[in-house]
Amino acid sequence: MSSSAPEPRTTDQPSASLPTVVLVHGAFADSSSWSGVVAQLRQDGYPVIGVANPLRSLHGDAEFLRDVLDAVEGPIVLAGHSYGGSVMSEAADGNPRVKALVYVASFLLDEGESTGELAGRFPGNELGSALRPVPVRGPDGQTVDDLYIEQAKFRPVFAADVPADAAELMAVTQRPILGDALADKATKAAWKTIPSWTLVTRQDLAVPAEAQRFMAQRASSHVVEVDASHAVTVSQPGDVARLIDEAARATAG
Repeated sequence: MSSSAPEPRTTDQPSASLPTVVLVHGAFADSSSWSGVVAQLRQDGYPVIGVANPLRSLHGDAEFLRDVLDAVEGPIVLAGHSYGGSVMSEAADGNPRVKALVYVASFLLDEGESTGELAGRFPGNELGSALRPVPVRGPDGQTVDDLYIEQAKFRPVFAADVPADAAELMAVTQRPILGDALADKATKAAWKTIPSWTLVTRQDLAVPAEAQRFMAQRASSHVVEVDASHAVTVSQPGDVARLIDEAARATAG
């Protein structure tokens, strides 16, 4: 599969003839992590929605995403980064308007698997030891752990190829994820019925490249590899946007 750049479109206004691209961020990030990708996709004419992933539980987050997808008119290309891939695999199952799934340094869970399990199955994961739990009160009143990346470790583990000033800002504004969300087991795997594309990040210390390749191979996903950290949506947005565009073109009509 070629990763060469597509011919740019001549308008920066969304086109009704193109699918809506829905972007789902993962843990320790927010929708602004897609900003460079959004700019390129809009320049190419795509309508784009950046979803504010709650990061509270896999099934609750997937239910939230399903509601967002139900409000979108026409065909959809769904892209997820990291844990966002876990959520979109659960949410997109059975939705005939989702034409393509794009996994970006992401998880392609099978039924019965958890995000945490796949993250730790292969060597090279340095994220676990960088996490700082903060006890918070959950919806049922019980104490649960909100997980943050220690700020001093954020750049080397999560965003090594992002400029230092930008990585420092990302560390300070990171969105935590409940530990239980990483332990929740998937009940659906939309990639079994919806064509998928995967961007593998070779320098990833959060989701090791070997884990990404394993998940992509069993899903028969179209794979492109780049030399990037886990924060590839920030450091190399052009590569991410090109893969999304390729998925959209391949599944058009």
